[in-house]
Amino acid sequence: MSTNAKPFEWQKYKNDTLSGITVSLALVPEAVAFAFVAGVHPLVGLYAAIIVGLICSVFGGRPGMVSAAAGSLAVVMMHLVMEHGASYLFAAVILMGMLQIFIGLMKWGRFIRMVPAPVMLGFVNGLALIILFAQFTQFKDSNGEWLSNDAMMVMGMIIAATMAIIYLLPRLTKAVPSALAAIVLVSLAVVFFDINAVTVGDRASVSGTLESLIFGDGVEGGFQGLSWFGALPEGFFSLATLWIILPYAVILTIIGSVESLLTMTLIDDITETRGKANKECIALGAANCTAGTFGTMGGCALIGQSMINVNSGGTGRLSGITAAVGLLVIVLIASSWIEMVPIGALVGLMFFVVIATFNWSSWNIMRGMTKADGFIMVLVTVLTVMFDLAVAVIAGVIVSALVFAWQHAERIILESSISEQDGVTTKDYKVHGPLFFASAKNFVEQFDPKGDPDAVTIDFMHSRVYDHTGIEAIDSLTKKYQTEGKKLTLRHLSPECQMLLQNARELVEVNVSEDPHYHVSTSGKKNG
Repeated sequence: MSTNAKPFEWQKYKNDTLSGITVSLALVPEAVAFAFVAGVHPLVGLYAAIIVGLICSVFGGRPGMVSAAAGSLAVVMMHLVMEHGASYLFAAVILMGMLQIFIGLMKWGRFIRMVPAPVMLGFVNGLALIILFAQFTQFKDSNGEWLSNDAMMVMGMIIAATMAIIYLLPRLTKAVPSALAAIVLVSLAVVFFDINAVTVGDRASVSGTLESLIFGDGVEGGFQGLSWFGALPEGFFSLATLWIILPYAVILTIIGSVESLLTMTLIDDITETRGKANKECIALGAANCTAGTFGTMGGCALIGQSMINVNSGGTGRLSGITAAVGLLVIVLIASSWIEMVPIGALVGLMFFVVIATFNWSSWNIMRGMTKADGFIMVLVTVLTVMFDLAVAVIAGVIVSALVFAWQHAERIILESSISEQDGVTTKDYKVHGPLFFASAKNFVEQFDPKGDPDAVTIDFMHSRVYDHTGIEAIDSLTKKYQTEGKKLTLRHLSPECQMLLQNARELVEVNVSEDPHYHVSTSGKKNG
């Protein structure tokens, strides 16, 4: 027997299993609700959670992260289903999966590390608010009317009891996840005292069969064998279908990938480990391809359920696998029991998730932030709630990039001095700071071609030319000095800069031992 074998970590596996069971319970109302938002049968959402959750847990790059049907995707899917039907939705989910696999293979997932901290804070706070607002629909009946006063009071008491147990139980024991204990205890109390509370079964039936998953059950969704192809619209396999689903698939790809990778980054910070972004993209893409093939709505990582899992001690792959398998067991076997769980217990759990997810310290952090970073954080939070995650994060990154460019544009400084040698007066300029598109105009305006003496030297030892706009600025400045009939010498430019210069190449003083070596970002053609 090998002496290097790791001991069986029963405590870790116990935590993963129990936290996975907790997550599976929390996934039921979420998956059902997201299916209603997308305009498909509840089983379509539940089966999506099972398929996506299982594949991502087994093959994904972030153990402990939970993936399932997502509300951020459901909002986009709703428009596709309303305009073209569910058949196009399943095709769009497959195409989304293919695009996500492509992103992973191209190793583009690593770019998520470039998301600035204010954008990340805004993302977390925005999703916490989305989770909060999504719970308000549970206070309405099937007709969209608010619950009666008595029903609302019962719901409030159940929510309060659930949150109290989740908060207080860890102070007594950590043998079981407090969230799971809260759901079980509150559900038993409702059944034992015959409390007239709104339950999961009142919202929708979550029962199904294995045959309905594999072959379909007559609902809109479910892989129906050969009859599945017969149910498709005439001329479905055509370029026309591709042009219909392509815009939706691209939007779904961006939202699903960004939400998964940002959630992965958050879990990385909490667990002090590092996930594999590209591996997660490939696994998510494979999961969505499979989910679409079986006629479900696909999904991505869920920050709420991931937080439940991690906070309950589930940091391994077993936790996600347990959640998916547990949800399958619920649908196939234990649906009658789960339908007895009061909605208030699950809402209380999600309220607690909101409190744990929202970065309350961000308001204190704002005091130490620059005004620009504070604005970006608030902007991402608001856009996440008003539009969707993709719009919010892209807007946040763009604004951050513009702020960065503006701040660095102001850092280009010129030091000037006058020297005289052999009766020739020379003005020496020393450039400090980056020269690129944002700083080019400020750079040129600091020179005085008309007022300068007949000999001028510009030293770039403490500067760097980053793009073609910087090269154009040097060329433009050279023309001005040539027009005034003055001698201009450029020092310490990289060899690539020297090649790209058009008007000033012969004015560059070359010093091989001192000239810097770097590349210039440019789309222009090299000369020489």
